[in-house]
Amino acid sequence: MKALAERYAGALVDVALENKQADQVKRELAEFAALVIESGELHAFLSNPSIARASKHAAIGAIVERMGASRTLRNYLFVIVDQRRAGMLVEIEQAFSRLLDARQGITQAAVSSATELTAAERAEMSAALGKLTGGKVQAQFTTDSALIGGAVVRIGSTIYDGSVRTQLERMRVRMISE
Repeated sequence: MKALAERYAGALVDVALENKQADQVKRELAEFAALVIESGELHAFLSNPSIARASKHAAIGAIVERMGASRTLRNYLFVIVDQRRAGMLVEIEQAFSRLLDARQGITQAAVSSATELTAAERAEMSAALGKLTGGKVQAQFTTDSALIGGAVVRIGSTIYDGSVRTQLERMRVRMISE
């Protein structure tokens, strides 16, 4: 299933980049996928093979128009429905986001800090992570008071832990072993 979702997502990435609509299509597809997640009825309607394509196209057209989304998204959703892949829409959206980021050289990072970071601190952290990875980093920031101080950064499967909690734990282990 993952390979199939990536194939469909890859086709949309190609079109979005070619039309210079990558960020717009990414946002629109995420919004539409969120609607599908929120509405079980919409998901069931689009996934039901016994409902005529014309009805699905009409519903998609109305939703896309109400969203103010692009023709690119509308036409893509028509293809997904016509190929009976509407049930995979959430997986396709996730694969699209990953593939688009990879093609644009963007690395995703998850940053947890003990306190809320200011805009300047976030920018500084993103710049430092960009230097570390050698590319553009898009960071998602969260807070975790259990860290006491500092931050923990996850980029892919690599974790950079600069938290006070971890430093205290290391000191404790060193003291016990001596």
